[in-house]
Amino acid sequence: MSLEQIQAFLEASAEVDFKARNKEEVYAWANQTLQQLRYCQLPRSARGLVRRYLAKMTGLSRAQVTRLLGLYLRGEKVQPKAYRRYRFPRRYTREDAVLLAAVDEAHDTLSGPATQRILQRAHGDFGDPQYQRLAELSVAQLYRLRKSRAYRQRLASYQKTRPTKVAIGERRRPQPNGQPGYLRVDTVHQGDRDGVKGVYHINAVDEVTQWQVVGATQQISEAYLIPVLEAMLAQFPFQIRSFHSDNGSEFINHTVAKLLNKLLIDQTKSRPRHSNDNGLVESKNGAVVRKHMGYNYIAAPHAAEISAFYERYLNPYLNFHRPCGVPEEVSDAKGKVKRVYRRYATPWEILQELADLGPYLKEGVTIQKLKQRAGVQSDTAAAAAMQQAKQKLFAGFEGKKSA
Repeated sequence: MSLEQIQAFLEASAEVDFKARNKEEVYAWANQTLQQLRYCQLPRSARGLVRRYLAKMTGLSRAQVTRLLGLYLRGEKVQPKAYRRYRFPRRYTREDAVLLAAVDEAHDTLSGPATQRILQRAHGDFGDPQYQRLAELSVAQLYRLRKSRAYRQRLASYQKTRPTKVAIGERRRPQPNGQPGYLRVDTVHQGDRDGVKGVYHINAVDEVTQWQVVGATQQISEAYLIPVLEAMLAQFPFQIRSFHSDNGSEFINHTVAKLLNKLLIDQTKSRPRHSNDNGLVESKNGAVVRKHMGYNYIAAPHAAEISAFYERYLNPYLNFHRPCGVPEEVSDAKGKVKRVYRRYATPWEILQELADLGPYLKEGVTIQKLKQRAGVQSDTAAAAAMQQAKQKLFAGFEGKKSA
């Protein structure tokens, strides 16, 4: 088209708008039209006409058409400009990543701050020029370089899968505040023989009243332990509020946690570097369990017989007829708190001394029933019956062993 034809076309198509289908067509048509019209040789008035013509046919804005014409006047081909994402200049090179891998290999991959200090010393104190850029490396960028491909090709370290920490039980010391139901629990093992495990004793002691219940199980696995724990918790006359143990897996597991949650019992565990957190039950392990059951090996299948002995004879004797020391805290002139034992009483006597005992007792358990149970036998008669039952129990162990 000539310039006169372009002028007539623009006047005739004033009410018509055009739009290209894609950018490639726009640039190809504009480049071809400018070449045919010899845009560089046109006068100023004719260039304005061509500008309007390009804007009309392509649908581009005035600024976009001006940019295309500027490209053509500079001798460049009018074509779409390839998109190139902006990238910040790279500060640390592949060689720096390889050098960092060599340092980590020599030092067995220290922490980020420690490695950063090594790189700073390498350049500042020892004057090694190859560490010039790495000496300014931040800890965050150091960890990024460790993830780069160059680093991993030079040094690849693998670690075995670490066990997941199970967040069961809270690490704190229970605070009973004079209320019963805060148990301290521990396990006592009855030895091994020829690689075979013996019976396990489960010892539970209330912190305030020292009410004690002992049970026995063949194994400390879930299938054997849960029924024993349920039977032991049922023997306490008052409601259980807290269950405190050490960090052994026999108590710190999801099955025991589920049982305690079902009974609305708070579960806690001993703290590190606090050896006295479970001191009460530890002392009862020696004074009661070891004293009556000894240290000799007892086969695991006898657990049911031992549990029956505990429930019928030993536990009633411990709680109704065996006095234990009642701790009393005394402060000296320097403010140091010391426990003294000036009075001895049975757990049942200590329980009766609590103010308003009724709300603490389980449903169906009354003070009258407990008094009646405590008065069935005298202390010595209950102890003699317990000793006789224990001798019969151990005689059964010997008879099965000889057979």
